[in-house]
Amino acid sequence: MAIKQLNLRAAATRSPRVVIAKSLNEALSKSQQTAFLCHSHKDKNMVRGLQNLLNENGWNVYIDWLDEELSASPDKETAKKIKNKIDQLTWFLFLATANSTSSRWCPWEIGYADAIKRHEAILIIPTEDDNGVWHGNEYLQLYRQITDASDQVARKSGLAAFDPKSNQGGTWVEDLKI
Repeated sequence: MAIKQLNLRAAATRSPRVVIAKSLNEALSKSQQTAFLCHSHKDKNMVRGLQNLLNENGWNVYIDWLDEELSASPDKETAKKIKNKIDQLTWFLFLATANSTSSRWCPWEIGYADAIKRHEAILIIPTEDDNGVWHGNEYLQLYRQITDASDQVARKSGLAAFDPKSNQGGTWVEDLKI
């Protein structure tokens, strides 16, 4: 199970369909879902698409390269600020692509999240490239995954979270709670 990268790139081209909180602090004060999105900067188009999809489900997603407080060239202050965001936000999401799994920062970020967050608060977004290749490392299979889902009975489709290596009994993203 994986989200097609083609679908993420397509979602990036559309305008946001919902109004989200103006800031993470506003989202936190309104008890909205907040998430730190771990990703490779080389995947900006897919990141924007995923952000749109999650926003449509009521989530406010933190993306580091949109944070004006972070330095353009990473340093130890960048690492401190990233740790603080991971601590502060409810969810930790890992966008699994060839770029993120080979990144220097992404494995460090998920390792930090694993040490300080509840296991249930870490979600992997596995992706499938245009050739049908799934991207992710073995350790990413320890966590629940967000993927495309559909329920024929409810006539509903969208993003849902599933236990590792399962496509049964998922929870729609808009219904996820910690």
